[in-house]
Amino acid sequence: MISRSALSRGSQLALRSQGASKLAQRGFAAVASPKASYEPTTIAGVKVASRDDNGPTTRLAIVAKAGTRYQPLPGLTVGLEEFAFKNTQKRSALRIAREVELLGGQLSAYHTREALVLQANFLRGDLPYFTELLAEVIAETRYTTHEFHEEVEHIIHLKQAKVNAAAIALDAAHSAAFHTGLGAPLYPTSNTPVASYLNENAVADFAAAAYNTANIAVVADGASQGGLTKWIEPFFKGVPKQPTGQLNATASKYFGGEQRIAKTGPSSFVIAFPGSSLGAFQAETAVLVGLLGGESNIKWAPGFTLLSKASAEAPGAHAYASNYAYSDAGLLTIQINGQASAVRKVAEESVKALKALVSGTIAQEDLVKAISKAKFDLLAASETSGSGLVHAGAELIHGGKPLQVAESVKALESVTAEKLTAAAKALLEGKASVAAVGDLYILPFAEDLGLKV
Repeated sequence: MISRSALSRGSQLALRSQGASKLAQRGFAAVASPKASYEPTTIAGVKVASRDDNGPTTRLAIVAKAGTRYQPLPGLTVGLEEFAFKNTQKRSALRIAREVELLGGQLSAYHTREALVLQANFLRGDLPYFTELLAEVIAETRYTTHEFHEEVEHIIHLKQAKVNAAAIALDAAHSAAFHTGLGAPLYPTSNTPVASYLNENAVADFAAAAYNTANIAVVADGASQGGLTKWIEPFFKGVPKQPTGQLNATASKYFGGEQRIAKTGPSSFVIAFPGSSLGAFQAETAVLVGLLGGESNIKWAPGFTLLSKASAEAPGAHAYASNYAYSDAGLLTIQINGQASAVRKVAEESVKALKALVSGTIAQEDLVKAISKAKFDLLAASETSGSGLVHAGAELIHGGKPLQVAESVKALESVTAEKLTAAAKALLEGKASVAAVGDLYILPFAEDLGLKV
């Protein structure tokens, strides 16, 4: 049973937070400074990154080198994700759920192409309980046959059925760009014979290879290093020091190419180029993504970005730019979704806009807007529990250090129109990775757009 003292900490903290909220209201007009970067350290052999603004809540995550690029067989990452917070050697899944609800906490498990993330959000005073729970999940989960067939396998099939054209196109672009490793799909497609690869024993073997101090990092937002040291040392003693088994650890290599997949329903088209990686932040790439944009910042307004203007030429499709940053590679993408004929028109206009950056000049006003958008995206990712937390952990498990926010902001501010033009020119002169999913009779080939593949 969970202790009375553990539950009372939440009540005490709630009372204290009422006074803190009044102070926050009085300081509302003050200029806010960016949150500090995550500070890396090592505690009892475990790689740790933390930052603390003395707020009332904490986000604690284990980031494991268990993303889809590392799985030796299809579906293992998803299988391991779905086994999170099931029965362990000490607690049943029901007990975990009841204890977490009594403390008002939240648990989640999700994955990227490089990492599997086990995350807990909770009241600051409950750090001991959740540190123990996360350590228990990675060291003592029971990979039982009945849970695999009754819950895990069923959920995997449901997720396979939900994979849409946009997700398939993005996976196909990664496959064209990197082939294996980062080219593996985030979720196994419905055509993948998962049953022939996936069972509880295969998932347990993958866990033994991934869940160890050599392949994990603990990231905390809202906890001090002193507090983490106090609880990581005793609770992570049972986590293996070395992996049992091998991960698929092939280094990424960019190839470029084209994939076309016929599918009924809405169409999706992805144009991708080498982008900015986690270990080598490229300010020009971030600003170029801001300039390309696609998503309007103001409701009912088309926006200033190049892709917003391209989408306005063909109602029925929308486009947006992203940079997917990985430990040893990056992929800058333009994704267009909608009706096939509109998607084709927006793809043509998008490539024209990219080529115009090389042959023309970038207006100073547009440059300022793009830099501001890039700064906002960087700082927003750093502040929330999403990509900033995951990127900090991913950097640690790959031997790097978390992104230095202040330095990156300065780099963005130094980007000039000439640097953006040079970046766009380098993209167009290199090989693109193009993926078309939907009505292939209408969707263009890379050659039709003047792209090299």
